Amino acid sequence: MSVAVAIATANPGKLKEIRAIFTDSLFELIDASAFPGWVPPPEDSELYLQNAIAKAQSLAVLAGMPAIADDSGIEADALGGRPGVRSARYAGPDASDEENRSLLLDSLEHVPDAERTGRFRCVAVCVTPSGGHAVEEATVEGRIIRTPRGRMGFGYDPIFVPDGFDRTTAEMEPSEKDAISHRGKAFRALLPAMRRLLDR
Repeated sequence: MSVAVAIATANPGKLKEIRAIFTDSLFELIDASAFPGWVPPPEDSELYLQNAIAKAQSLAVLAGMPAIADDSGIEADALGGRPGVRSARYAGPDASDEENRSLLLDSLEHVPDAERTGRFRCVAVCVTPSGGHAVEEATVEGRIIRTPRGRMGFGYDPIFVPDGFDRTTAEMEPSEKDAISHRGKAFRALLPAMRRLLDR
């Protein structure tokens, strides 16, 4: 018997990726749009974990069911790990993906190619209405290129080439990206932890 779990995100790109990861799992994912009273809380912590828990916990309490969420970002080594937790708001609170990418590229303009290393990081959580939680974290290492390439994916995908590849994650088919991505690895690791948490 499947278990209903709410997805605490309003990001359509994340929603699509998470649904694909949970295909054939024991969990029935319910979009946050099914709970019109839910408003994503401010992501004002400097920690991915706290932001992810805040989102999942707020929806779990409202929906009366377990909820999953993640907080993720891109970390440029040449910028001391920035934009990190501020990735979605790097160019401002209402910035578009293109504006965020452009600011990051501008910030790295004078950084030599050999030093344009970085990673995507994802912290994925499942939270119950009573406050129980499971947590997993994953990264994918790579480099940040100078010119966007590819039309798939979202966010910073067009400027990130994972180690061992010559294509950006925006040039990969969704199934290929999910197999190596930070979000794919984090949520796949979360599945057994969710089964233990929810006694499934």
